[in-house]
Amino acid sequence: MYDSSDIQSNKGMAIIAYILFFIPLIAAKDSKFAWYHANQGLTLLLAAVIVNVVLGIIPFIGWILLPLANLAVFVLAILGIVAAAQGEVKPLPFIGGYTLLK
Repeated sequence: MYDSSDIQSNKGMAIIAYILFFIPLIAAKDSKFAWYHANQGLTLLLAAVIVNVVLGIIPFIGWILLPLANLAVFVLAILGIVAAAQGEVKPLPFIGGYTLLK
């Protein structure tokens, strides 16, 4: 499904996708591998925004859970970066099944 030459030449773009998801969309338009990881990065960003807004609104319990949720987002980003660096197409736990970019 994913071409090995595409994976090898776009690992850097796939890694960047977890930091700035839109860079691979511009720089690697033809790479399915980079687009996959850009989708994972966008999904992670949206999940982080939603979690931060919701937990930030909830007094006390939300404020206590907020650092744990941000730690979970950070761990998911690391998992995505490691998968991209190893040339794997592996969805992130919990949120990786959503496809926002086609």
